[in-house]
Amino acid sequence: MSQVPIPRNQICLWYKDDAEAAANFYAETFPDTEVLHVQRAPTDTPSDGPQQGSVLMVSMKVIGIPTLLLVGGDTFKQSENFSFQVRTEDQDETDRYWNAIVGNGGQESQCGWCKDKWGLSWQITPRQLMDIYNDPDPAATKRAMEAMFTMKKIDIAAIEAARKG
Repeated sequence: MSQVPIPRNQICLWYKDDAEAAANFYAETFPDTEVLHVQRAPTDTPSDGPQQGSVLMVSMKVIGIPTLLLVGGDTFKQSENFSFQVRTEDQDETDRYWNAIVGNGGQESQCGWCKDKWGLSWQITPRQLMDIYNDPDPAATKRAMEAMFTMKKIDIAAIEAARKG
């Protein structure tokens, strides 16, 4: 059995128990995302963590970023302090990721943010939304941002219309 290389730096995300299901969902949903290795607990872990033989951690890439999903029980929860920001190119791609997350037990939030059913936050951010920060017209930027503040899932056409005035 070959060894999975351990990156020098990676993101570590804490899951109550269902890290493998989360990893599989991310791999099915996002490009450049793959499960690299599932490590099972060699012994019972303290407290409410995994028991011998159950999933302890999943090594993966999430949209190219080395990530470790750790099963640690109820001690810590996901929060908006960490999110993956996914840049999209068009409304179809924006809708696809948003609908996959929210439609799989997730929750909508504001301004392109949503949470998956495991509590991990995602920013589904169209490139056009990021372009407004480079607009030389401060009034256009203001109009676009004010439009964005009224949205949950980003509507690119509405952002562009507001930007143009």
